[in-house]
Amino acid sequence: MPGGACRASLRTVAIEWTRIGLTGFGGPPAHIALLRQLVVERRGWLAAHELEDAIAATNLLPGPASTQLAIFCANRVAGPMGAIVGGLGFIVPGVALILALSLLFLAESPPNWIVGAGAGAGAAVAAVALQAGRGLLGPSWKRVGSARDRRARWVIYALVGSASAALVGPFLVLVLIACGLVELGLRTRTDTLRLHAGPLALPLLAVLTTGGVGALAWVALKVGALSYGGGFVIVPLMQGDAVHVYHWMTASQFLNAVALGQVTPGPVVATVAAVGYAAHGLAGGVLAAVIAFAPSFTFVLLGAGRFERLRSDVRARAFLDGSGPAAIGAILGAAIPLAGALQETWQFVLLGVSAVALLGARAAIVPTLLLAAAVGVIVALAGGPLP
Repeated sequence: MPGGACRASLRTVAIEWTRIGLTGFGGPPAHIALLRQLVVERRGWLAAHELEDAIAATNLLPGPASTQLAIFCANRVAGPMGAIVGGLGFIVPGVALILALSLLFLAESPPNWIVGAGAGAGAAVAAVALQAGRGLLGPSWKRVGSARDRRARWVIYALVGSASAALVGPFLVLVLIACGLVELGLRTRTDTLRLHAGPLALPLLAVLTTGGVGALAWVALKVGALSYGGGFVIVPLMQGDAVHVYHWMTASQFLNAVALGQVTPGPVVATVAAVGYAAHGLAGGVLAAVIAFAPSFTFVLLGAGRFERLRSDVRARAFLDGSGPAAIGAILGAAIPLAGALQETWQFVLLGVSAVALLGARAAIVPTLLLAAAVGVIVALAGGPLP
């Protein structure tokens, strides 16, 4: 918290983070933008560079980055209890909605309007990624200062992060670490490994704590503790197990689950609740969600003090000056595979309209996504082509 004086009540955290959990359509880019609007622009709880640091730090952790960012921000403004209250407010609405809709779409093929809504909202997500990244560019560039060599490196880091998000998404964390280590080495020319022993041990810790608690628990743990590169990485992690190994779902049902994860608010990782429901009913859905999100709370609550020390440490500052621009570039670069996933002509047209609305007219994110989903529903009801 700037100056260490501004704290939010648990009631305020519950209201604000639940609001994001209810309206956070569009996945990580939308969540980052909504959190930025709340903690930086509206409330002033965090400075812009503090949020950028948090984005870079959470991108170094395994698991869903936007969920960890939401928990981290709540912890910053209201302490550990705030982290729990805010994290649950952010997660529970989406999980509950996905479980409720699972009763419908897993009983039979989902209605066309659900598919259409997912196709419509999904068409706008790439524009949301661009809008979220653009909001972080200005404050980060100002922090660079006037030194030409540092400005040149900032541009390089941002370009590398953007290209990596588009080309090697699952390995993006390695790129962020590499950019940070390069900047640290150039700025300090000291032992770079000592600083990062803690952060780099977290993925190792995740690997060593994969207890045998059943097939569903293992799948959920992979999604929540061993995934890198953002929420969409969970799709290939889950598909093989849910469809081909354990046969909990048909391929068509799995695609329906992914569509639901896109059209419902909150973290995309909540999709694992639908897989759990298919495996073992409502109890399985709840179990899968609990296991998938527990690591996010653990990493942030146990590592919050380390984050603070890293942010204020000169070496950590240098590291984040490298990984921060790369993280921003990664947000922008995510728009490429998101747009590339579109299939129908009307989706590309909708993406263009959404980009104009968000980037040109500065329209709000949630209404834009809801309108895009509504267009998809109309297309579906009119018998138009669906992906």
